[in-house]
Amino acid sequence: MLYALICTDKPHSLQVRLDNRPAHIEFLKDMGDGLKAAGPFLDDDGNMTGSLVIIEAANRDEALAVSQEDPYAKAGLFESVEIRPWNWAVKNPEA
Repeated sequence: MLYALICTDKPHSLQVRLDNRPAHIEFLKDMGDGLKAAGPFLDDDGNMTGSLVIIEAANRDEALAVSQEDPYAKAGLFESVEIRPWNWAVKNPEA
């Protein structure tokens, strides 16, 4: 099943994000086919304020475990992480 990890950064934490970005990107690349899509949320000035990560996981607990291993999470960047089952209904390259 696919899960959307909807991550919101703590206020005024852009530097934490920038400092941990290389490790975060490497973490995502290491997920291989389990990662379906990822990218940052932006504010009106174009600054990163959170993340949307779409992953394949066996269940919600597995998705939670993946989210907790993210270097951003380990650095304490996120104010919140919402995990929601997601159905890729349109433009799914695997459909």
